[in-house]
Amino acid sequence: MIQAPKGTHDVYGEDMRLWRHIEDEIRKITDAYGYTEIRTPSVEHTELFLRGVGDTTDIVQKEMYTFEDKGGRSLSLRPEQTAGVARAYVERGMYSQPQPIKLFYIGPNFRYEKPQHGRYRQHHQFGVEVFGAYTPATEAEVISLGHTLINRLGVENVNLHINSIGCTECRPVYHQRLKDYLTDRLEKFCHTCRDRFIKNPLRILDCKIDSCQALLTDAPLVLDALDDECRIHIEELQLLLTSMNIPFIVDPKVVRGLDYYTRTVFEFIAPGFTVLGGGRYDGLIAQVGGQPTGGVGFGMGIERLVLQLKENENIPATTGPTIFIGHADSEGARKAHQLAYQLRQAGIQAESDIIGRSVKAQMKYANKIQARHTTILGCDELANNLAKIKNMETGEQAEVNLDGLSNFF
Repeated sequence: MIQAPKGTHDVYGEDMRLWRHIEDEIRKITDAYGYTEIRTPSVEHTELFLRGVGDTTDIVQKEMYTFEDKGGRSLSLRPEQTAGVARAYVERGMYSQPQPIKLFYIGPNFRYEKPQHGRYRQHHQFGVEVFGAYTPATEAEVISLGHTLINRLGVENVNLHINSIGCTECRPVYHQRLKDYLTDRLEKFCHTCRDRFIKNPLRILDCKIDSCQALLTDAPLVLDALDDECRIHIEELQLLLTSMNIPFIVDPKVVRGLDYYTRTVFEFIAPGFTVLGGGRYDGLIAQVGGQPTGGVGFGMGIERLVLQLKENENIPATTGPTIFIGHADSEGARKAHQLAYQLRQAGIQAESDIIGRSVKAQMKYANKIQARHTTILGCDELANNLAKIKNMETGEQAEVNLDGLSNFF
């Protein structure tokens, strides 16, 4: 038997109902916030991710699916979507439109990593990106959108953690302070942290190994190294969030894993996993070939969100078709299919038997699919052009003219 590749999965049944529920809520909320959808290619030139995501990140170094096409060009399946959206912003001339540009996406990413609970090599992500704004109000709006979605979906025990990792001016000051602290302790850290010490010491704060975290207890805080502009920026964000009644925790350990972040970074964290993470990236547009442009965004994994909703038993109720139209003979079958077609054209969910069940079996099937109404068409119903519609919840019956069946619902 041919099986799906390792780290991929099929979405169907109950999971698909949850996905559609999540996507429906996403579209309602992004519409209310004035965000429009963008769909970028699943494959991009590898250079885009080397520039945008950063060649020191685990994603670029270890996790990208990269290949050479028949023309000798290096291409990669996208490991994340922010870089692609930034490329589209520049290539499609969105900078010439009224700013800010507010976009959202839903789609698959690809990372070669060990499959884990809720983590796949092909995983799906919802994200938003705002380009053309530098103010803390941008982060506040983006965070409030994520907060609204999490609340609307009923995800439990989620806390917002925010931090500032400074800008290109003040971050080198913190890097040096952190390196000074780490130098005498470096041999006690894991191999990954020792490697990060040279390439990007800030990432050491993000290590998930308990022994490494214990060594960081007295490490200098990035917030203490901010210049005046960065300090005022994060303080204003806190005031905005407070005015919106969005609770938050200032957490110096939140640094995010991608090189393009500047100033604000944030995560919505539930027990055991990060629901949503993002931040500001004012240098990204310039890195992919555009002019310096302010940017803020976040990403949210759909698979992990589905798992969380299932664990919380927060699953939308199943609703069956509006009506199942059964039939007792071949003439009744033809009429049933005709009526089902007409009802569907009117936007009404209708089902009829297409595999040749007996009348008894048809009614059993109608029960199994939780049809809200049923009827059986035989020679008497066809002769009188009337049918009895049964409400399956109350047991009540109503006699309805077949020509006006759609008006009954």
